[in-house]
Amino acid sequence: MSSSSTVRKVIIIGSGPAGHTAGIYAARANLQPLLFEGMARGGIPGGQLMITNDVENYPGFPEKVTGPDLMAAFRAQCIHQGCEIHAEDVNRVDFSARPFRIWAGDPEVEYAADAVIIATGAQAKWLDIPTEVALKGRGVSACAVCDGAFFRNQEVAIVGGGDTAMEEAMYLSGLCSKVTVIHRRGEFRASKAMQTRVLENKKIEVAWWSEITEIQDPAKGEVTSVTLRDTRSGETRTLTVTGVFVAIGHTPNTDLFEGQLALHDNGYIKTEAGSSRTSVPGVFAAGDVQDFVYRQAVTAAGSGCMAALDTERWLAAVSPH
Repeated sequence: MSSSSTVRKVIIIGSGPAGHTAGIYAARANLQPLLFEGMARGGIPGGQLMITNDVENYPGFPEKVTGPDLMAAFRAQCIHQGCEIHAEDVNRVDFSARPFRIWAGDPEVEYAADAVIIATGAQAKWLDIPTEVALKGRGVSACAVCDGAFFRNQEVAIVGGGDTAMEEAMYLSGLCSKVTVIHRRGEFRASKAMQTRVLENKKIEVAWWSEITEIQDPAKGEVTSVTLRDTRSGETRTLTVTGVFVAIGHTPNTDLFEGQLALHDNGYIKTEAGSSRTSVPGVFAAGDVQDFVYRQAVTAAGSGCMAALDTERWLAAVSPH
């Protein structure tokens, strides 16, 4: 293991909208940020937008933009402003004392920083069936708010039984001609109020005791129907839909920080209300790794800005020279 002897002012872990926005603002504040974009943790550099075909709700792109193109622009701007980017994964961290220590890459190199911004994001939980993978971004989505508008006046399915699934079913019912909620049990785990709203909505039907075993049609590159299996009898049937929304939860990429930062019961990093400050002074968090409410690219970018500004002010206060 080798060591980078320079103590950085700030190291950013993560390369989605939050990480790159933090890099842009930190670089403009002359903090000489080093950003680890990673190659494995959280999927691929750029975060969840890298598996999003078209983005129509990010401000400034009236003709829509692809997720990869949007993240390429984020990255290019980040570099242009002076942020140094390393492709390695961060393997472990030590926040017990300043300067904070971070180990990254293979072979592993040790880095040190006065402040750290965490923007490692979260990953949607999927059904883990082969045809789902083939049709991600082609009719299969984990975000109704992001992609629902592409399915106006069409019939779609949503998988899940919690509050998120209920909220997304209601949202889709305002756009789509019919929404079928697919749930493997005979009752929802969502709050009673949310259940009532869904069950009383005439545009929403529920497929109880059902699970998706296959999504058609990868050969066409689009969703045409799903195969449902009855979880009690094993019988199968076909449901014609053009979109499938998976709403069975997200997993925050916080395994690196367990035992070092205060986390919510659901694994997301706790931040002080109205700020990006974590339980450790000098460590800040932005984006979906600490946000389990909004989970949008634009809110992630906004919180990345907050984290950089919070970092700049904190460093000025603890190191006034």
